Amino acid sequence: MNKFLAITFLTAVVVLTSCSDVKRKPGSIYMPDMAYSRAYESYADHSNLKEKGINYDNRPVAGTIARGQEMPFPYAKDAAGDTTNYTLSKSVVNPIDSLSEKDAKEAERLYLINCGICHGAKLDGNGPLYKDGNGPYAAKPAMLVGDVKYENMPEGQMFYSVAYGKNLMGSYASQLSKHQRWMVIKYIKNKQAAAKASK
Repeated sequence: MNKFLAITFLTAVVVLTSCSDVKRKPGSIYMPDMAYSRAYESYADHSNLKEKGINYDNRPVAGTIARGQEMPFPYAKDAAGDTTNYTLSKSVVNPIDSLSEKDAKEAERLYLINCGICHGAKLDGNGPLYKDGNGPYAAKPAMLVGDVKYENMPEGQMFYSVAYGKNLMGSYASQLSKHQRWMVIKYIKNKQAAAKASK
């Protein structure tokens, strides 16, 4: 009986001490902001957060790109009479290394629809609008193949010209997406390389 009372007493002491309201010191938390995150609604008023020491402005981190968006072109259109960004665009590299057979056909189709009308199917500057000077367009468009100036033009500068327009050529930004513009430029560069190799 004494054993039973002793066991009951010890059990009661253990239960009472384990369920007490004694505050214990928590352990160290490595990243408290991650452990105890503050949830804020995206479109709620956040004007008072700076006062609380929270730096949050509802905008994505600078330089990030949303999933599914195209890579941005780093240079804006130059102001009239300025060529700074046009010159800087030489350093931009085409994100398309090569075209698959399917992409090459699509790039050729895009070229013929958007560019071939002026620059010609053979990239010789003799499209239907010029027709050896007999067409409705009086000035001969650029020869993309056979003219050293355009054969040596960097792809970034070609993209700038297609995106914003250059001289008499207007912008094709509304007709071609950024990816399609890069595809067409790769197609032109491939044609230029093939023409050089055949000489």
